Amino acid sequence: MTTLIYDGTFEGLLTAVFEIYEHKLQHVRLKKGEWNTTALFENVMQVVTDEGRAVRVLKGLHKKLSAAGIQRLYIAHTGDMEGEENTLIGYIRYVFDSSQNIEEDYGNRYVMRVSEIVRSLRREKHRMEAFVRFQKLKDGVFYSAIEPDFNVLPLLVRHFKNRYADQKWIIYDIRRQYGIYYDLHDTQFISIDFNDNNQAVNTIASYTEDEGLYQHLWKNYFHSVNIPSRKNTKLHLRHIPRRYWKHLPEKF
Repeated sequence: MTTLIYDGTFEGLLTAVFEIYEHKLQHVRLKKGEWNTTALFENVMQVVTDEGRAVRVLKGLHKKLSAAGIQRLYIAHTGDMEGEENTLIGYIRYVFDSSQNIEEDYGNRYVMRVSEIVRSLRREKHRMEAFVRFQKLKDGVFYSAIEPDFNVLPLLVRHFKNRYADQKWIIYDIRRQYGIYYDLHDTQFISIDFNDNNQAVNTIASYTEDEGLYQHLWKNYFHSVNIPSRKNTKLHLRHIPRRYWKHLPEKF
């Protein structure tokens, strides 16, 4: 068994695939992290991300998969699910080792698992699109904190850039400690200093004076449209799980 250590990027994943075929490795395990020199009794190989090698692997995938298949593979990696790197390696090796398109070969465990991962990520993406609540800061930027189960922040860029193209905004994943900032033209990934309570430093103090009023009106709206006799807590929790409530003003 050979353990491959890579940097967690998609290019790094593709470079690892190149190394597997370059060195004719059979039994491999892919791990994200740093080189551990104390692993004396393990066969460990550090994968140095190489754009040229990654491009060669990607071109090979384009010959074997549809554009949608490539997109699913990228989305599955973006989700950063713990321990699923080996699923992606198995999937890619199955692609290259097969003479036909394998995208709908759900009898294969790697194809099936990638399909399940993508379905989970897309479900989480749609939830985030519905649950993001922006709060206006004094500098005119609209800020929203989220804590998705998976790393779906990169998948939200297109939706919010199109929907809120006329205002500056930040969507921040406080669990993974990075966010997206839109400046009316482009988006970029950013990092914010956090305190021990996992709250952005000075963020609340930076709200505009009328932000509290808007939140109060928003809560009143939800109370006014609520019909107590038709309350269905189980259905409500199915659509809006309790773990999201801390970032929804109507639930404060």
